Amino acid sequence: MADFETTVTAGGIVLLDFWAAWCPPCRSFRPVFDAASEQHLDLVFGTVDTEAEQELAAACQISSIPTLMAFREGLLVFAEPGALTARQLDQVIEAVRGLDMDEVRRAAAASEATA
Repeated sequence: MADFETTVTAGGIVLLDFWAAWCPPCRSFRPVFDAASEQHLDLVFGTVDTEAEQELAAACQISSIPTLMAFREGLLVFAEPGALTARQLDQVIEAVRGLDMDEVRRAAAASEATA
């Protein structure tokens, strides 16, 4: 859990693939995720085995796998279950890169204020 927090709060963009070995969609998404990690060397890519890391998966509210989560500057900016195609993953990466983080922080603060 400490490694998770250190990784996602270190800054930059972090993509995490929550998966399990017994999951066919997880196995089909893995090569897509690995190929993206080789193309986008400025991003941090990580995988979380939900069987081995059940507490972390529960803390992240993972209810379906595979689930892709994207963090930018320590904030969760994307979370979606399902295996993505290479094109879809590239679209997610470009969308996360293009975020106005000042606006994201304002929206997060406003959301917390009303909660």
